[in-house]
Amino acid sequence: MKSNLVYCGDCIEIIIKNIDEKSIDLVFADPPYNLSGNGLRWEGNKTGGNWYMVNEEWDKMTNCEYLQFTEKWITACQYVLKDHGSIYISCTYHNIAEIMVVLKQLNFKINNIITWQKINAMPNMTKRVFTHSSEFIVWAVKGRKWIFNYAELKNINPEKQKDGSLKQMRDVWSLPLVQGNERLKNEDGKSLHPTQKPEEMLKRIIIASSNKNDIILDPFLGSGTTAVVAKKLGRNWLGIEKNIKYAKAAQKRINQNL
Repeated sequence: MKSNLVYCGDCIEIIIKNIDEKSIDLVFADPPYNLSGNGLRWEGNKTGGNWYMVNEEWDKMTNCEYLQFTEKWITACQYVLKDHGSIYISCTYHNIAEIMVVLKQLNFKINNIITWQKINAMPNMTKRVFTHSSEFIVWAVKGRKWIFNYAELKNINPEKQKDGSLKQMRDVWSLPLVQGNERLKNEDGKSLHPTQKPEEMLKRIIIASSNKNDIILDPFLGSGTTAVVAKKLGRNWLGIEKNIKYAKAAQKRINQNL
C-alpha cells in the first residue's frame, strides 16, 4: 500500500479497494454535515465580508440516507484502522447524533467530544436563536492501547497556568474560522472550499494521537489541511476527495508545502 497520495473518488469504495486492513494509525474525518438546501447568504456584511451558507450537492441527503452513509464510511474506516487507532470526526449539533450512534454500534470507545469555539463566528441572521459559534470533534478509539501524547500537547497548549507553567489541554479549543493567507480562494476571491478547517486544529489532533512516520487517513480531504499538517509534522498520509476541483486544489496546496 502506497501512502502520501490524493485519491479522487468515493471514499468508501477507495478505502475498501486500496487501503490495507489495520494499516492506518489515525483517521480525521470532516464529512458532509447534511445542511445544504436553504441558500442563506449575507452580502455586504461589514464585520467579516460576504457570507454564504454551504449549499453543495454532496451535502444534500434525506435523514435516512445520511444515517446509512455515516454507517458505511465509519465502518470502512474501522476496517483499515489499527487496533490502537483513533478516529476524530468533525460535526455540529445537526449530525452528532448519527455519528455517536454509529460509533457506539461499532464498539468504538468515545474519549472526548471537543468543542471548537469559533472566536470569529458569523452573527445570527434570523435573530430567533442563540448565535451558533461552535462545532464539535468526536474523538473515539478502537481498542484500549490508544496513543495520547499528553506531554507534547501541554507543550503546544497556548493556555498557561497563572504562574506561567504548562497546562493540560482541555476539550474546548478557541480557534478562528480560517481566514487570511491560510484560506484557499477561487479566482473571484470567494472561499474555494466552504468548510476549510484550521491548520491549528489538525496540528493538535495529529500530535495528540499519532507519532512520526504513522499513517493518517482523511476520507473527506477537501482543501487538503490534514495532508499539509501531517507532512509538516513528519507523518505519512492518505487523502480521499470526491470533488475533482477540491482534489486538484488540495494536491496543489500539498505540493506548495513540500
